[in-house]
Amino acid sequence: MTTVAGGLSTADAARQLSTDGPNLLPLMNTVPRWRQVSAQFTHFFALMLWVAAALAFLAGMAQLGTAVVVVVVINGTFSYVQEERAAQAASKLRAMLPAQVLVKRDGRAVKVEAADIVRGDVVLLTAGDRIPGDVEFTVAESCTVDESMLSGESEPVAKNRGDGGYGGTFVVNGNAEALVTATGPRTRLASIASLTATTQPPQSPLNKELRRVVRLISAVALSFGGVFFAVSLLTGLSWRDAFLFAIGVAVALIPEGLLPTVTLSLAMGAQRMARRNALVRHLQAVETLGSTTFICTDKTGTLTQNRMSAVETWTPDGIVRLNGEGYSPTGEITGSALAVQQARRLARAARAASRGRIVRRQEHWVADGDPMEAALDALAHRLSNGAAIEDVPVDFRWSFDPVRKRESVAAGAELMVKGAPESVLPLCVAATDAEACQRALEDMAVRGLRVLAVAERTLPDHPAGGGRHYSSEAVFYEDQLTLLGLVGLHDPPRESVPGALRAARTAGVKVAMVTGDHPSTAAAIAAEIGLLGPEKWVVEGRDLPDDDHMLGALLDRDGVVVSRVSPEQKLRVARALQLRGHVLAMTGDGVNDGPALQEADIGVAMGASGTDVAREAADLVLLDDDFATIMAAVEQGRATYANIRRFLTYHLTDNVAELTPFVVWALSGGSFPLALGVLQILFLDIGTDLLPALALGSERAGKHVLQRPPERRHLMDSALMIRVFAVLGPVEAVCEMTAFTLTLWLAGWRPGAAIPGWEVLAAASGAAFTTVVLAQLANAFACRSESVPPWRLGWGTNRMLLWAVVVELAALVAFLTIPPVAAMLGQAPPTTIGLLAAVLSMPAVLAADYLYKQFRPQHAAESA
Repeated sequence: MTTVAGGLSTADAARQLSTDGPNLLPLMNTVPRWRQVSAQFTHFFALMLWVAAALAFLAGMAQLGTAVVVVVVINGTFSYVQEERAAQAASKLRAMLPAQVLVKRDGRAVKVEAADIVRGDVVLLTAGDRIPGDVEFTVAESCTVDESMLSGESEPVAKNRGDGGYGGTFVVNGNAEALVTATGPRTRLASIASLTATTQPPQSPLNKELRRVVRLISAVALSFGGVFFAVSLLTGLSWRDAFLFAIGVAVALIPEGLLPTVTLSLAMGAQRMARRNALVRHLQAVETLGSTTFICTDKTGTLTQNRMSAVETWTPDGIVRLNGEGYSPTGEITGSALAVQQARRLARAARAASRGRIVRRQEHWVADGDPMEAALDALAHRLSNGAAIEDVPVDFRWSFDPVRKRESVAAGAELMVKGAPESVLPLCVAATDAEACQRALEDMAVRGLRVLAVAERTLPDHPAGGGRHYSSEAVFYEDQLTLLGLVGLHDPPRESVPGALRAARTAGVKVAMVTGDHPSTAAAIAAEIGLLGPEKWVVEGRDLPDDDHMLGALLDRDGVVVSRVSPEQKLRVARALQLRGHVLAMTGDGVNDGPALQEADIGVAMGASGTDVAREAADLVLLDDDFATIMAAVEQGRATYANIRRFLTYHLTDNVAELTPFVVWALSGGSFPLALGVLQILFLDIGTDLLPALALGSERAGKHVLQRPPERRHLMDSALMIRVFAVLGPVEAVCEMTAFTLTLWLAGWRPGAAIPGWEVLAAASGAAFTTVVLAQLANAFACRSESVPPWRLGWGTNRMLLWAVVVELAALVAFLTIPPVAAMLGQAPPTTIGLLAAVLSMPAVLAADYLYKQFRPQHAAESA
């Protein structure tokens, strides 16, 4: 192998990779696959169904027992498939953000996939990078590493030459070179992964509420089962038949398909977000996004294009203005010859204190590295009039960090510094042009330019003699600086942001800018894009109140700008707004944004420019770094919540119609024939209702979904229950019992008479069954909206629902006309009158739904 200094050769790396295998953590199947499968068949609802099936077989009713087993198998299989699909989707999303590492190969720096890192590689690390394996540091410049994921210590650990580092941890500050000593399953992270893999994330509010809904419905079903058991005994049924009948009624009414349908709806929402450049890392975040009430957004790259361009310099000798396209090294220059000469000196120092560069790719100049530093490189090229620029040989670099807010390099006898003006200017020797500098600074900031100060000094020899020596612990010679001047950089706003901000306000979502920029710069950009509120509330981080309640009251307004904010203050902002009851989305891209992203209800990381730290801490990753994508995700989140209410309404309406025949039978003391049997109810739930419910879960966002405040209501609120139990459900039940009774009446049966023969009863039951199916068909279209009738939405705008209806009708025909199936269900094709009554249930349901929507309470209106 080659020396450490030059890294491995490509051939050596390939041989090592074949020996050690890829640098990937072993898949931790903390729960064996067989247990994952069995869990779908052994939860509360499934166990109750298994007991019912066993009782049915013991009682000699093999048909009912078989039907119940089919219900368990279908639902268990569906749930497992959906969980696997969600897991595969998450895996694909992670694969869209491959971790790349800068290494030395064949004596030069190249980027390779983290999976291809091998022992002996020399990796080059900078702030924000994730260490790809266990390493030994060979060079460490002001380097600190966040090892909290392994040690639990929140403070970053300083690293020096010879210290060890661990895969999965993050470089917080500084730069380093490190020799890889272990990869993949041989790392310390892999050794403890099995201990952390079993940790389950807390349930989302949506999951908790869904479980409450299902348990409530199950309790109601069991209660009705108990009532029917007692009534059955009173009507003369045997203990065995009465108990079996009651169990059958109860299990038939349990909403087994509800949770899988929710999972599919969330998965569909996540996939739609992915197509709009929003990658959901946690499935439950889909719904939480729809409840967002406050967004704290960064400025650079999210509200702006993160495409910096140096457009102006100020030096004591004058102002130079530059005009060029993007990162192009050429452009127009306006200024005196002396001002241009001094600007070149300023640009040389700023470029030396930067590592970002411009590169030409496919006939375009783009940034390689930090966009701001690339803009300084472009500035130096423009001022050189096309002359070649040689890199200044740097002896040592003190990297930028959020505390110092500057970066310095030692190059021979020179120290060159660039950074935030408030960090650099106090270190400069007093000059007669200090007032002119301050005026220039304010003028640039007011125009929305990001301003950097650049300074230099001559370095003294090391006190011990023998030249200059530097290390991460060396004294920073950052005093008595000579100010070279200021650089104004422009980052144009994204074109989509003003419209997205208007959409946020219409949707009742407050937006604040939380940035580290100068207050004037931040305010100018906020005003340009329409974010700054009418109060023009701009506050600096240093002026934030210490009390979190006061802080929340200060910031709880739309259009506030918080500038010069530190990572610690950003975390406090998140907590303070949550104390005010907000569901908070927080954007971030840097290492120090991690805590705030984790604290927020929805952490939003930048996929294009963000660090691994930010992406790991986030719930949502924006592939295009665009604020407008957040609002697209909020829109889909609201649509997903509305979809859950849609198929919940659909399912509960069906339950009312299914339960009504048993209520009528019980109230009549068994003298009124039972319109539907337990097997018919099971076939209604599984054979005809499941696909339309899934189709409702795929409904796209309505036109007005962002024109109302965020959802604050429960899934089963008063509006939903009134619609189900006072409107749709009763109408379906009346139509069902009308078709059943009319068929019996025309066949000569009268109340109080003996139960009619099998043929008559089968035809009447078939009419009732057909009525419920057709009424549910109409109900599916009605449930597409809580406020708009289906004909205004367009009958064909949900193609999945159309296919579900076709399948539903085909299943109805099969259940009525295939003799073995019809005999098992105890039904037959309805008579002409029975079929006509069943068909009339469709306009009846649609008419009742229309009247409800016309006279519904305004607060119950829903966007569709």
